[in-house]
Amino acid sequence: MSATPFPRHIAALILATLACSFAGNHIAARIAFDHDTGLLMAMLCRSGGTLLVLAALVLWQRDSLRLSRSTWGWQLVLGLLIAVQSFCIYSAVARIPVGLALLVVNLSPILLALLTWALGGAAPTGRAAMIMGLILFGLVLVLDVPARLSGETQLDARWVEGVLFSLTAAGVFAVALWITEHRLSVMPGRVRSMLTMAVVFSASALAGASGALPGGLGLPNAAAGWIALACLVLLYGTAFSMLFILMPRLDIARNAPVMNMEPVAGMLLGWLVLGQLLGPLQVLGGLIVVGGIVLLAYRR
Repeated sequence: MSATPFPRHIAALILATLACSFAGNHIAARIAFDHDTGLLMAMLCRSGGTLLVLAALVLWQRDSLRLSRSTWGWQLVLGLLIAVQSFCIYSAVARIPVGLALLVVNLSPILLALLTWALGGAAPTGRAAMIMGLILFGLVLVLDVPARLSGETQLDARWVEGVLFSLTAAGVFAVALWITEHRLSVMPGRVRSMLTMAVVFSASALAGASGALPGGLGLPNAAAGWIALACLVLLYGTAFSMLFILMPRLDIARNAPVMNMEPVAGMLLGWLVLGQLLGPLQVLGGLIVVGGIVLLAYRR
């Protein structure tokens, strides 16, 4: 596939669609966890399903698996990072509201832009930095952070753990995106994605076999849990594959903030599927986020 970037509005539309798919995956994960599905079981199913699809595409296209030693090394690091990120975000979703977890995790696009700058890439423009700040402010309102900080909503150990897991997921995913764009972009997207999922699947299987996480391989205890698990696999597998296959053409360093709409989609889906209601400030925050995304996508 040519590495020629998509037009800005096309890249923004693709990333927005992927963000909604990732949000739906987390909603499905929360439902599955509420029905006793093990965390490692969810990771195994979604990575295994994605791996099968990508392996079929690689065989069909007859892509070569001959890689240099350094490329194999970076590929292994990428797979392990995605495994850690998956574990952390699911751990967060199991502990705190889905929207809050997605708020913190979706700091990763901004962290990626800063990481790219720190490693010699282009610095964000002043306008871009202001818009990123506006998006973050809107996300704070969407998730009602002021009430949490003022003490109106009690903080507990599980909430703190969930936020820490989300922060770790954000940092790890930013590094994974940078490695993909700067160290593995010459690889065919299908091969890179397939090998990444193979590492995630293997790491999840080894963790489950070791018994390090009690109940990690637990199966759903009701039909709703099985349906949620199936939706999780479909939504995540599709979004993950498209993100990593198209990444060389998405100009991630410039367009990644578009994926900050994921928490808004998570809040809306949480309201529709999980019965979570949005307050006036949360609606206002959502409008601010969407407005910021439009400004980023269509500015000159």
